[in-house]
Amino acid sequence: MALRNAILRHLRVPVQTLGLKQSQIGSIGSIRSFSSHDDHLSREAVVDRVLDVVKSFPKVDPAKVTPEVHFQNDLGLDSLDTVEIVMAIEEEFKLEIPDKEADKIDSCPLAIEYVYNHPMSS
Repeated sequence: MALRNAILRHLRVPVQTLGLKQSQIGSIGSIRSFSSHDDHLSREAVVDRVLDVVKSFPKVDPAKVTPEVHFQNDLGLDSLDTVEIVMAIEEEFKLEIPDKEADKIDSCPLAIEYVYNHPMSS
């Protein structure tokens, strides 16, 4: 397993376009690219993905989601909803956020800051 991970960190695979038109992309959902090595995500990528997670939460009006939004004060979510969003962020970024830290994440700015400062695990 260690050998595999060492090889994957240095492997570069050319990206091919799927030949989809912009109108076709909307019908199949968003397309994300993932890396097999440990490059740190840009802040913009973290912001976009955190906002996508929050917007996809069933109780959230996507029009209200901004990088500055507070889960309870601005979106009207309760503490259980906040826990579910944090769990979805963990899944999206392949992170395991300790409970002590997860309890502090109650807004997009805090979620973005945590993810940006804790690179994805491989």
